Amino acid sequence: MDTKRRVVLFGPGPQFKGGISNYNTSLAKAMDAQGIEVHIVSWTQQYPAIIPRDFIDRSSKNSLIEGTGIKVHYLTNFNNPFTWAKTARLIKKLKPEMAVFQWAIALQGLPMGWIARRLRGSGIEVVFDVHLVIQKESSSIDRVFSRYGLKTPDTFITHAYKTVDELKKTFPNSDFHVTEKGDRGTTKQTVIKLYHPIYDMFKPDPNFDREAEKAKMGLKKHVFLYFGFIRKYKGLHQAIEAFEALRRERDDVSFLVVGESFWNTLDKKKWSTRLKSGLFQLAKRLVLKNADNEQDYNAFQVMEEREIPDIKVFNQFIPNEEVHRYFQVADCIVLFYLTATPSGVESLSYNFKLPVLATRVGHFPETIHDGFNGYLANDRDIEDMTAAMRRFLENPIPSENVAQTASMMSWENYAKTILQIS
Repeated sequence: MDTKRRVVLFGPGPQFKGGISNYNTSLAKAMDAQGIEVHIVSWTQQYPAIIPRDFIDRSSKNSLIEGTGIKVHYLTNFNNPFTWAKTARLIKKLKPEMAVFQWAIALQGLPMGWIARRLRGSGIEVVFDVHLVIQKESSSIDRVFSRYGLKTPDTFITHAYKTVDELKKTFPNSDFHVTEKGDRGTTKQTVIKLYHPIYDMFKPDPNFDREAEKAKMGLKKHVFLYFGFIRKYKGLHQAIEAFEALRRERDDVSFLVVGESFWNTLDKKKWSTRLKSGLFQLAKRLVLKNADNEQDYNAFQVMEEREIPDIKVFNQFIPNEEVHRYFQVADCIVLFYLTATPSGVESLSYNFKLPVLATRVGHFPETIHDGFNGYLANDRDIEDMTAAMRRFLENPIPSENVAQTASMMSWENYAKTILQIS
């Protein structure tokens, strides 16, 4: 009789771009390392077909699961309910002890809630790994989809107490068993409060010539880095303004901006792209406040209006093999977000022992201890953001402090807590 433990992870497989795909893959690898049989059951299409964006990673060459025993099943199409039924049947057929769903957007609440409901009574523990509850963009249907989807799990995992509070606000009549140890409540719905583990899929190159690469990129002595998808809530526009003020004070600093504009991945000249964009704009007008429509967001407007020296921009998706280059030339990461949930970029920066400069929003005050592993600035306060950058230059954060933070947030401990392995 096969006694090997088996787990299903439902979420984007490694062929997709973005933090949730990286997260799902990292969790799979951590469980695989514990001797668990891991199956990733993945979307083929994560969102409504009208969304004008390419979500597939077409640049990376190296497989992130090479050398593991992880099995990936690309099956679930948001737009095809027949695949939802196939997904539920597959998970039941695999007979895992638990199915961990990656919850990061309310829009997916309909298919994920539907699939999770079909697992009830099968002996499979349904776990939702909740990256956020309250959406960054305000939608009139978010609450409906969130309540539908988030009613289904036996167990929640969160990465911050802020998310625990959001769950309590969404379900005020529920009595949760909140724990940091992974023990399940017997009569209450369990919330396992953990952390966003430190990404180890992207590692420093020990032979990297930092100074040569800085010269190649045209960078000055001190390098501030913005990395990741460019979206309005990530506040790149205000980070640029803060850097502009700092640059007026000194000429030995650079701001390195690396990432793909979220809504600029398809050829806008194609009729299919124009059709998708038109339908998507119409749908957003029906459900989103006008102020939350970010398709026309231009983070670089300040740069275009003023000539700001020493900002180097790589406005593109970065293949897995090249990620380390940008982190290894930088001195710190800049996350002057407008709103924040536990951040994959923050996690990634710790793996390179980079301090974090962030705003006092969301979970950041939980993970960034001002003056120890980074510096915090007041929300939407450009002057204070400049001051945080200045403080970093005048009082650098020792890399040992960042390493100490990272040591407490490992994938191994994360996976062991979920699996209840001592």
